[in-house]
Amino acid sequence: MQRWATFDCYGTLIDWNGGILAVLEQLFGVERAPELLARYHALEPELEQDGSLPYKAVLTEGLIRLAQEEELAIPEGESEALVRALPHWEPFPEVPEALGELRHRGWNLVILSNTDRDLIEESMKRIGVPFDLAIVAGELRSYKPAPAHWEHFFEVTTADKDHHVHVAASLLHDIAPARELGLKTVWINRLGERPEPEPDRELSDLSELPDTLDELVPAAS
Repeated sequence: MQRWATFDCYGTLIDWNGGILAVLEQLFGVERAPELLARYHALEPELEQDGSLPYKAVLTEGLIRLAQEEELAIPEGESEALVRALPHWEPFPEVPEALGELRHRGWNLVILSNTDRDLIEESMKRIGVPFDLAIVAGELRSYKPAPAHWEHFFEVTTADKDHHVHVAASLLHDIAPARELGLKTVWINRLGERPEPEPDRELSDLSELPDTLDELVPAAS
């Protein structure tokens, strides 16, 4: 029986916070960037709610609304700064080795991401480990935490739920809906947050993920 690990990408595999923070520092200064990042976190889900906007439009509109709310001026020609920057955001240091080890142990790897196809393709190149599939919001016209990503995953792979684990950093977008679907979950808690809801396992990064997944779904003897 095949074993499947699905992943959120940004914040789990790619340093999403670091990438956005660097753009905010460049546009508005280092001092204000952390507080602006926190507000951006709240704006993005609002823009994703009905699934009508492609992710590049979410990034652009999110930046524009953030600047308007905070009475900041976006430099001319920089309203799409997040879109231009995203393909260059780097994976977390341990990610390529951990994913490579999972492939070595026979796991199938899939990304379920709130992004567009061209953006995820660039990020997968950065990670440097092959994935069996990437499912993106831009093609589903639906953003997590809605269940469409998981529904499409099970439809196209016919994966068995008992041999599947979802791995993600976002409680809101990933862990909560995956739990509601009755899936095993591993929460990558990079920010030292408190888990709500409780995942099956909690890790600070992906270093111990291969052993953790093998514990949750042992390889067939």
